[in-house]
Amino acid sequence: MANVKTNTEAQRLTFWERIYLPEIARGMGLTFKQMLQPTFTRQYPEERWEPEGSYRGRPVLVLEDGKERCVACGLCSRVCPALAIEVRAAETTDDKERYPEKFEINMLRCIYCGFCEEVCPEEAIVMSKDYELVFGSQEEGILGKEKLLVPVAQLRDRLEFLRQWK
Repeated sequence: MANVKTNTEAQRLTFWERIYLPEIARGMGLTFKQMLQPTFTRQYPEERWEPEGSYRGRPVLVLEDGKERCVACGLCSRVCPALAIEVRAAETTDDKERYPEKFEINMLRCIYCGFCEEVCPEEAIVMSKDYELVFGSQEEGILGKEKLLVPVAQLRDRLEFLRQWK
């Protein structure tokens, strides 16, 4: 038992560690080095940023062959931690049994977590590349089905990324 060191003995600091001067000098050196490197400024309205396929922007519904992929299972609304999605199903005579009669996302509540996209069995809701969202009122922040539907051709990058990831 004599060879066992206590926590206070093992955590003893050296003289230089106690005065912090080398650490302060190292931090100042790093700051000075960053000041000398070139800055990256994007002239925003003229020079737009094009996000990668992995970017999580505004959630949208996939429109394929003139119809939405969504079967109104409601998994997205159940998994949403912010309770931002509302789905109401209706019956149809098409190949699929149901479709979303009402599909709304409250973008003021959405936290862009991507859980809705992960849980969707039909790849019907995906995170798009849209990052410019401006609302004049709270009512404008609630997007209905007509504002959420996006053709599948515009979402190819994201769908390819999701298929690689899964």
